[in-house]
Amino acid sequence: MTNGMTHFDQDGQAHMVDVAGKSETQRIAKASGNIKMSPGTLELIASGTAKKGDVLGIARIAAIQASKRTAELIPLCHPLYLTHVAVEFHLDHESSTVECIATAETFGRTGVEIEAMTAVSIALLTIYDMCKAVDRGMEINRLRLLEKQGGRSGHWQAA
Repeated sequence: MTNGMTHFDQDGQAHMVDVAGKSETQRIAKASGNIKMSPGTLELIASGTAKKGDVLGIARIAAIQASKRTAELIPLCHPLYLTHVAVEFHLDHESSTVECIATAETFGRTGVEIEAMTAVSIALLTIYDMCKAVDRGMEINRLRLLEKQGGRSGHWQAA
């Protein structure tokens, strides 16, 4: 391990972390991010009248699907058996944003932080894709880990 970076060996070469010696524990991670848009676009989403259909419903399914495929997208992630993935959306009309919060859970030897963050990323990209015809200026912001539980490092929560 080089400078605490677990995905590098003694020679600085990238490698997949060996988790064989770790204990299987319940692992939970929660991540969030948001997408800012014009008030009119937010109204289309809120009313369910976007041309492509139920934007948040489709974004939720995309997020869950993406969380299950994280190891295919992030080269050094371990494939995980997810026991639960939840995705929620909060519409803020004052700031004209949609916030996505995803929670991923597993019982295993490695955490699910990247799976939760991947879920949020893909949910927000799906919202962009479904609404880009009416608002190409949407901005995806503040993708971050909110909380993780389980494993050797225990419980961590963002300030």
